[in-house]
Amino acid sequence: MTRLCYCTNVHPAEDLPGILAQLDTYAVPVREKLGADRLGLGLWLAAAVAAGLASSQTELRKFRAELDARGLDVITMNAFPYGGFHADVVKLAVYEPRWTDRRRLKYTTDCVTVLNGLLPDDAAYGGISTLPLGWREPWTEADDTAAQDALAELTRSLRSTERLIKLAVEPEPGCILDTVADTVEWLAPRVDPEYIGLCLDTCHLAVSFADPVETVRSIETAGLEIVKVQASAALHVEDPKAAYEQLEEFAEPRYLHQVRESAPCGTILTADDLPEALESLPAVGPWRVHFHVPLHAEPDEPLGSTTDVLTEVLDTVPSDRIVEVETYTWNVLPDRHRQDLVDGIAAELAWAEGRLNLEVS
Repeated sequence: MTRLCYCTNVHPAEDLPGILAQLDTYAVPVREKLGADRLGLGLWLAAAVAAGLASSQTELRKFRAELDARGLDVITMNAFPYGGFHADVVKLAVYEPRWTDRRRLKYTTDCVTVLNGLLPDDAAYGGISTLPLGWREPWTEADDTAAQDALAELTRSLRSTERLIKLAVEPEPGCILDTVADTVEWLAPRVDPEYIGLCLDTCHLAVSFADPVETVRSIETAGLEIVKVQASAALHVEDPKAAYEQLEEFAEPRYLHQVRESAPCGTILTADDLPEALESLPAVGPWRVHFHVPLHAEPDEPLGSTTDVLTEVLDTVPSDRIVEVETYTWNVLPDRHRQDLVDGIAAELAWAEGRLNLEVS
């Protein structure tokens, strides 16, 4: 059965007391608002917190008891941001440390230990998402080898866990593994597919303009697995020239908002951030913008969203996948698009339950 959850990287706390306080403030009220006995979480822990829990089984058991008392189940973890995910400016820092850096391996291994201790007893497996090696530059053949060696070392850790834990590499525009096609080509000859597969973020997929159904099939054909789907939607702009004023509202300073334009000649034009796109792209074809917008709230015209891509993906992937709602951008949305965070998260999960025939954890 599909397990539905929401990702806690929307909350900024980077210590255990703060994390529990924010779960009390947001996750528990979301569960109550949905009328659910249990609520699934895609847990994000900064590296220092993950290290502390991984080094103490006593503290890990205490943390699980705190979650159980609140009716919360950790069914997946997001190990993409290492820390500082709610700093005033994140941008390219979110891609550090790369998979060439031992800190990335240590952090991910700590998350494996934590998830092994938190995974509900009835879960078939747990998934941990990670960055697509790093930002695209600089990157050398030596980096390629170092990343492959680090993933091989992580695989040895995954093979030794009590519970089945899998790593999910998440393609993202502008990174070394920019698209699903890039990721499949890189992973297939290098990893053990029993333990390493893909995290299919449907916002990132939509930005690439790839066909959702064919993308899912290409992963399966390569012998790889979609470990989890991050249910997210990008901004879609059919006529960018008519939407500059509205798009400028989304050009906020914290996160990178990569833009892709589908040019009439069939090529995909690129910009690494929305302000750059507004200045440099010709705007003669539709744009998709890497800005996670709420699933349940279609932006006002002339803007739109790509929830249709999400729907197509979930109609195609196997029915036992983890689905993690990941709208981490609530606090940087333009003011007129924001709403109370409890109401917003609950509305997204309710939308996913109803529209996609899913069930909260």
